[in-house]
Amino acid sequence: MNPSCIQIVEANPQLRSLLGWHLQQTGYSVCQSPSLRHARELCMQRKPSLVMLDVDLPDGNGLEFCKWLKQYDCAIMIVSARCTEGDIVAGLQAGADDYIRKPFGMQELLARVEAVSRRQKHPAPTSQLTYGPLEIDLVQRRAKVQDQLIELTPQEFSLLYVLAQSEGVPLTRSELLKRAWPDAIDNPRTIDTHVLSLRKKIEFDPRQPAFIQTVRNVGYRFNVPPAQAFVPENYATANLAVAVSSS
Repeated sequence: MNPSCIQIVEANPQLRSLLGWHLQQTGYSVCQSPSLRHARELCMQRKPSLVMLDVDLPDGNGLEFCKWLKQYDCAIMIVSARCTEGDIVAGLQAGADDYIRKPFGMQELLARVEAVSRRQKHPAPTSQLTYGPLEIDLVQRRAKVQDQLIELTPQEFSLLYVLAQSEGVPLTRSELLKRAWPDAIDNPRTIDTHVLSLRKKIEFDPRQPAFIQTVRNVGYRFNVPPAQAFVPENYATANLAVAVSSS
């Protein structure tokens, strides 16, 4: 594996070139592929550490290439105009480490590349995300706090997942609506209602949230509190507001 090489698999030559230029300016070496056939051949030659992949390619479905990549020790980031919850789940189940929707901001994409690269250096099972007492199961689509199952609606889980995957990057309400909602919604305040509900379920003190934090004049970000915030004595006086599954 070439630790500094990113392979861009994208049919649009303008976007492919733009992505390559920005990644090179950040210090990565870049190789580019316009098709799946070329991508396979180049991947075997260059052995990139990260493959940035569109799923809509002229000679096939990028998800099949995503599955093929599992034989190599590389990270996968899907960059696609397909943005329904089903599309995102299919991409993650095919082996992607991250999924970003077109159109996107270049700074956000570069931040996600950096985050994926960090996770690759310290790999963790992609089926579960763990942040102190909070566990997010990506396969079963459920969450636990201190090993207690939390009852989340499908929409609450999608919102939590999108926030957690942002790796601390602030997301606007509009961005959250695009990524976490299966249908088009015009009211950004819908996010506020769901964040309030989610905080009541996963935060130890919803009035002083540790995980889902408000970013003034922007939206929300997912924060990973320091380890000392999770020691047992800190729980003693905390207001643990969770909805425990009756099962």
